[in-house]
Amino acid sequence: MDQQPEAVPEPAGGLDRRAELSEFLRTRRARLKPEDVGLPDYGRHRRVPGLRREELAQLAGVSVAYYTRLEQGNGRNVSAEVLDSIARALRLTDAEHAHLTHLAKPKHKKKQAARPQQARASLRQLLDLMDGVPAYIVGRRTEILAWNRMAAAVFGDWAELPPAERNWARLVFLRPDYRELYLDWEQKAIDIVCVLRMDAGCYPDDPRLSALVGELSVKSENFRRLWATHDVKEKSHGVKRLRHPLVGELSLNFESFRLADDGEQSMVAYHAEPGSPSAEALRLLASWGTDATRAGAGSQAPSA
Repeated sequence: MDQQPEAVPEPAGGLDRRAELSEFLRTRRARLKPEDVGLPDYGRHRRVPGLRREELAQLAGVSVAYYTRLEQGNGRNVSAEVLDSIARALRLTDAEHAHLTHLAKPKHKKKQAARPQQARASLRQLLDLMDGVPAYIVGRRTEILAWNRMAAAVFGDWAELPPAERNWARLVFLRPDYRELYLDWEQKAIDIVCVLRMDAGCYPDDPRLSALVGELSVKSENFRRLWATHDVKEKSHGVKRLRHPLVGELSLNFESFRLADDGEQSMVAYHAEPGSPSAEALRLLASWGTDATRAGAGSQAPSA
């Protein structure tokens, strides 16, 4: 017999966790078709996109009433085993499964969320020693905590920005120069929103994250569109194609490493294929030094 999950009062100053849980489950259910999971499709007689709640409950091995309450955001007493069953039924990725668990069984990291973020001195020294390699440290809420000279040459001199503006979400969604910088701006924007969604699951009580999401929702139609998808994912490596104002197009591989002693921070480093035009472009930027930094991608003033 299913144990009925109970409602959880929402903390002040954060995102609505119950609404986040409800919408996440609803959007994951809507993306599955009956034939995807071996169920008959009744075609035009279906009134909802994707699976019905009844079908999902059947696949997960729980009662319809139980699943309905969970999708309504009441998930405090849900067991890890039930969440695993629902994750399998919804065909969630590892990142989505972790996000579901954070939303359904929050640990209320309010104190950690309020703690100031900073990169330790030894990491800053390491960044400075990574000559010719654009690299930076990013923390919660996509805040940029530290960077080296080459990162400034490629992405713009973040030292010229107020600390509150050193944030990837703000840069990508509110500054037109960063839209010009990324040849595939849409994918970069998706990646940023997915990271913020993961943060929202881990830190539902974070008022600064809530304020950031609220501001971006007001100022950017693209952010509102992507935020409504409730997509989450973790991306530890890949390729970014850039359009730099001094050296033209760059194709850079990136690797992202979570710090072993602080999982809230990651070091991101970029490199080009040896002997490629992008490698030569990075060499030129390194040789130009301060001049390259001043002419970097983020040298324009923020938009209103």
